[in-house]
Amino acid sequence: MVSMKPHIILRIFTAAFAVCLLVIPAFTQDDSDPNSPTPVLLSAKSPKRVLAVAAGKAARIDPSTASREAFSPNSKIALYVTNVNLMDGEGANAFRVYAEDAKGRQYRFPVLGLQQIKAKNPTYALTVELRDEIGYWETPAGGDILIRVAWRGLTSDRLRLGYGTTGGTIKDDAVPFSSVLANTSNVSKDVSAPEYVGYRWSGDRMRFLEQAAFGPTSALDSRIRRVGLRTWLAEQFEASYPSAANPYPNNPQKPTNRPADCDGDPVVPDVPATCARDTYTMYPVQAWFFKEAYYGEPQLRHRISWALSQIWVISGFDTQQSRWMTEYHKILSANAFGNYRTLIKEMTLSPGMGNYLDMVRSTKNNPNENYAREVLQLFAVGLFMLNQDGTLQLDGQGDPIPTYDQNTVNNFTKVLTGWNFCNIGCPNSAPGLVNYIDPVVLNQNNHDITAKTLLNYPGAVNQNIAAGLNGNTELELAIDNIFNHPNLGPFVGKLLIQHLVTSDPTPAYIGRVAAAFNNNGLGVRGDLKAVVKAILLDPEARGDVKTDPNFGKLREPVQLLTNLARTFNVTSAAGTGESDGVFYFPTGNLISTMGQSAFYSPTVFNYYSPDNVIPGTSLLGPEFGIMTTGTAIARANFTNTMVFNRINASLPNVPLGTSLVFTDMQDLAAADATGNQLLDALNQKMMHGTMSAAMRGNILTAVQNIAVTNPLARAQQAVYLVASSSQYQIQR
Repeated sequence: MVSMKPHIILRIFTAAFAVCLLVIPAFTQDDSDPNSPTPVLLSAKSPKRVLAVAAGKAARIDPSTASREAFSPNSKIALYVTNVNLMDGEGANAFRVYAEDAKGRQYRFPVLGLQQIKAKNPTYALTVELRDEIGYWETPAGGDILIRVAWRGLTSDRLRLGYGTTGGTIKDDAVPFSSVLANTSNVSKDVSAPEYVGYRWSGDRMRFLEQAAFGPTSALDSRIRRVGLRTWLAEQFEASYPSAANPYPNNPQKPTNRPADCDGDPVVPDVPATCARDTYTMYPVQAWFFKEAYYGEPQLRHRISWALSQIWVISGFDTQQSRWMTEYHKILSANAFGNYRTLIKEMTLSPGMGNYLDMVRSTKNNPNENYAREVLQLFAVGLFMLNQDGTLQLDGQGDPIPTYDQNTVNNFTKVLTGWNFCNIGCPNSAPGLVNYIDPVVLNQNNHDITAKTLLNYPGAVNQNIAAGLNGNTELELAIDNIFNHPNLGPFVGKLLIQHLVTSDPTPAYIGRVAAAFNNNGLGVRGDLKAVVKAILLDPEARGDVKTDPNFGKLREPVQLLTNLARTFNVTSAAGTGESDGVFYFPTGNLISTMGQSAFYSPTVFNYYSPDNVIPGTSLLGPEFGIMTTGTAIARANFTNTMVFNRINASLPNVPLGTSLVFTDMQDLAAADATGNQLLDALNQKMMHGTMSAAMRGNILTAVQNIAVTNPLARAQQAVYLVASSSQYQIQR
């Protein structure tokens, strides 16, 4: 295993948490306390050694017999955990067990079972296998290792466990591990006092707005403080989209080959010089997207549509006109709170998808398998059979079981032959244009009418399609075959959890979301509204603080940008109106240097793989797939530009520009020469009360090195240092 010290893990993959301390008026909040308790590992007679026994002895707790015991590699042991309030059905797959050896190498041990040992002050025995779960890294050297248990994004303290032998050179934690990210040492006021009641769970609300929106704002936090999370979700499910002030771009379609008069032909002076930009690039839809993210009221639908666009991918590299991309996005947004079966059908008939993955060019005599393969692999069921908690099903040899084979792909390819653009007789058909607005239509003469065999699974729906059927009938049968596959709930649920909350969710979390996908409570399968609620209200998502350093996700560039922009009242370069949402087009794209230019995914596999494992760990970290030395520098440069400078207006491509507003922070810097009020405010606004003491001290020193007479520079310095820190760049 690649060595990785604990402090490096904490810097790279965590943010520190504390209670919000600002004095504010009290408001009501109808949601119950979102915080789960911190799990506690029982210790042996020696308080620094974990209480552990061979798995077969799990029912017996005897601290005196476990103080010197060591366990062989690959053996099964029982650890004892308490201070957890399990929900009905919550079991072993809700827990993870992590270890570190004397060389600083990190391991995750499989949790095989859970048994309640004591009902009063419930205590549970966790059966754990002493091998790295990923099955790749080298075996730890003999001697003590530090072991901990994580549950719902919270971690226990670390205790010693003898691995092969006891002893060795590993050092105990100088600070209890469960408090490293909790930062309880920063709490200096009584947050139970009446003046703080309204903000009792302010950290959770701010975290919620990073997950359910494109970032928190003071106004949105105030709204949720008054109505609660569930009422806000209900409002968002019914909100009109897009915002009335920011309708979808409605640029007319143009011929595939750009006309000579498109871009200021002097013979046709009425044609604007921006014709090519506004037609044959993604400029209009990008500008619209960011303005909606900055200012739009229907934040949740916009956020889910963006997540779905990274599952059902098409790209501006192959999608010629911005209008084509707009029509594709309309399908995503219309179905963001709808049924996944409808999304599958409408996306299958999308002209943009048909072009991107070649379905419009697939005929019985010239079949193309691109869409047939990707709808299975990337959009619906994945490569391997899954349990309902997202874990792999294994065969008798311990190998994953394929979901389908090449023959299945070939048969789906036959089902999907014969569709093409509706260039005649549809509402948006026009001479000389390819119709990318109306759904594609079937030419039965180009459709393969032979019998097909589709996905096979227990209780398979429509596995066999008879010969001679109409293509539209076959399409409905094939979609039902996909939609009823048992993989669909855990596969889609996990992807959406990764985009909204955390990169490496526990199987228990995935299982609860899959259950909502399978049945929304009213017997309906595939209800994305129920799925979104399940994801955002799950106890693994909620809480003021997540102390497990492996919980969370790297902010993808789009969200890094929008979170910072919304926090500081993004405006035009002149500060007199709204930003135009444009990033240095076309001379260079400020966001693309960070590895993610909206609507320009490099491949159908998205900007990054959901299965990306962070090197040297067993942690899933999709967004780290585009985190390189180059993009890390680009992130710092972007932050520097937005904080210390602005995107200046430069007609015609940047008509208004973009800047951030630091007036409030500047006033605090002017009012308090020590800089403490400024840091307190930024801790609440940017870190939801989680700034570590070390981070705060370093930033405060940097602020105090700037003259008191320059409060704007003090504010900018503090914002830049917070925004460019690893603690901020991990959404937790």
